[in-house]
Amino acid sequence: MNLTSLLALIVSSTLVYSAPLILTSLGGVYSENSGIVNIGLEGIMTVGAFTSIIFNLTFAKTFGSATPWLGALVGAIFGLIFSILHAFATIISGTVLNLLAPPLGVFLIKAIYEKGQTPNITANFGYADIPVLAQMPVIGKIFFTNTSAPAWLAIILTIILWFVLYKTKLGLRLRSTGENPQAADTLGINVYKMRYIGVLTSGLMAGLGGAVFAQSISGNFSISTIVGQGFMALAAVIFGKWNPVGAMLSSLFFGFAQSLSIIGNQLPGIAKIPTVYMQIAPYVITILVLVLFLGKSVAPAADGVNYIKSK
Repeated sequence: MNLTSLLALIVSSTLVYSAPLILTSLGGVYSENSGIVNIGLEGIMTVGAFTSIIFNLTFAKTFGSATPWLGALVGAIFGLIFSILHAFATIISGTVLNLLAPPLGVFLIKAIYEKGQTPNITANFGYADIPVLAQMPVIGKIFFTNTSAPAWLAIILTIILWFVLYKTKLGLRLRSTGENPQAADTLGINVYKMRYIGVLTSGLMAGLGGAVFAQSISGNFSISTIVGQGFMALAAVIFGKWNPVGAMLSSLFFGFAQSLSIIGNQLPGIAKIPTVYMQIAPYVITILVLVLFLGKSVAPAADGVNYIKSK
């Protein structure tokens, strides 16, 4: 395998595993910038994964190659709906969402399919070439050939959400409620509205992330489909310093770590490492990142602080 093919393999695999983390962490960035810590990302991803797989299995013959994209939209919508529970109850509900989603999904699967997991889907995201860009010399083969379309969509969304957060009035108002809700209220900003926008955005994006994971990586749904992905996305938010671009770069790093367990046997110097070590590496790295950077990263001042409007 030459250098170009090796880099193409690494980039392609990294993008596949990074896409769900990028999407979910972007939602976490918006929620926390509004002042609400959404620790329910794992549960919301599970809901997105479950609903997208059910949609995919039901309508694959109807919609063909468009099925996974429509399934991702369905997962995003149900993620948004599920996040309303968190928006009502704020931080306490995050743990509830994480505990509720997996067993609820398995219960519904057993009711529908009479077994503990769904059949494998036939219409998945797979790999694709990006038109025009794939024809570029060297770079085209490495980054845009046989690549993950959802990952590039996630990167585009990162740029859009960064612009909204830092270059628009809506973003300024959202960030102000996460820094000083009392001052924001004094200026006429509806703090509750901004925080609802932040949490519902996180639900939409986490549901989308779960749907992408299920339809591009797992291929079905079971209680173990989303294991640690939401917490890894939350770590990416912290590691990325609550910035959309930082969260995306952190997600790419975690995605690369996860991809090594799949492609490691094809990489020089890594092939001899036992597979079990490669499989646990992403979770060890996540813990290390939290330990090393949690105290050094500065969250929005009012992140996780309940706000009660004074009369």
